[in-house]
Amino acid sequence: MQIKLLALDIDGTLLNSQNKLSDHTKATIQRAVFAGVKVVLVTGRRFHAARPVAQDLNLQLPLITHNGALTKDTQTLHIFDYHPLDKDLARELILVGREHKADTLCCDNPQSEGLLVFDHISEDNVRLRAYMSMFHQYTHQVRDLYHYITHPPIQIFYVGGCDLMDEIAERLTRELHGQAKVVLTAYRKLDLAILDVINPQASKGAALKTLAESFNINADEVMAIGDNQNDLEMLEYAGLPIIMANADESLQNKGFTTTLSNDEDGVAVAIEKYILHS
Repeated sequence: MQIKLLALDIDGTLLNSQNKLSDHTKATIQRAVFAGVKVVLVTGRRFHAARPVAQDLNLQLPLITHNGALTKDTQTLHIFDYHPLDKDLARELILVGREHKADTLCCDNPQSEGLLVFDHISEDNVRLRAYMSMFHQYTHQVRDLYHYITHPPIQIFYVGGCDLMDEIAERLTRELHGQAKVVLTAYRKLDLAILDVINPQASKGAALKTLAESFNINADEVMAIGDNQNDLEMLEYAGLPIIMANADESLQNKGFTTTLSNDEDGVAVAIEKYILHS
C-alpha cells in the first residue's frame, strides 16, 4: 500500500540528541512532500515549542501537540481538534503534585500559542528551569496554581526525575479509573521524565486518526515514526509503524520495524526506504 501520510514524533525522533534537525533529514522530508506525501508532526510538546519545528519544515498540515489533546494550524492558529481536561480533576492533580513535592504546571489558553502556568519550580530542577527560561514569553507565574484553575485547561503535567514520575504515574493510573489519560515520556539516561495528564479521549493515535480521516486516508496508508512511550498508540494505529534505534525499551519487542537512531538520520533512512524507495 502506498504511504499517503507520514506522522513524525519530534524529540528523540526527528531531532538528534543536540535537538537539531539535520540537513539530510530536512531535505528528505521535503522530497517526500514533493512526492505528494502529507507530513504531520505528532508530539508531546506544547504548541509554542513545536510550532517552530513545523515552520522550519514548511509543513502545511495542522500540528498535533500535547500528546494529541490539541491540534492547531501553525499559521492561523485555528483549532482543528481539542480535548480539554476536566476543571475539577485538574485541581485535584495540583494537590497530588504537592503531596509528592513534584514540580507541577498547567497548560492553558489553547486559542493562542499557549501558556505555561505555575506557582513554583524547584531550584534543583535545572532542565525545567532552562526550558521555562527559553520559552519565558509563554510562562505565567501565579500565587496559587490550585486557585488559578477556574476553567478546563489543556492539561496538567509534572516534570522531574524518573523515579518520582514513575511513582506518580503508578498512583494516578491506579486512582483515576479512566477519568484522564496518564502519559509518561521518560529519558532514562538523563534521569528526566515528563508526566502528562490529559483528557481520556486524547492520544497521539486518536488525533492522528482524526486528521487522517479528514483527508480520507486509511490507517494502512499511514507511516508513523516514534521513540518513546507516548508514541505507542500512534504506532499501533499506523499501517507502517517504525521505531528509532534509540527507542525506549517499552517499545522494543512489539514487532515494530526499526530504523537507525536519531543521531544517524533514522527518519531520513526510513523515508528513503519505505516512501521514496531509494
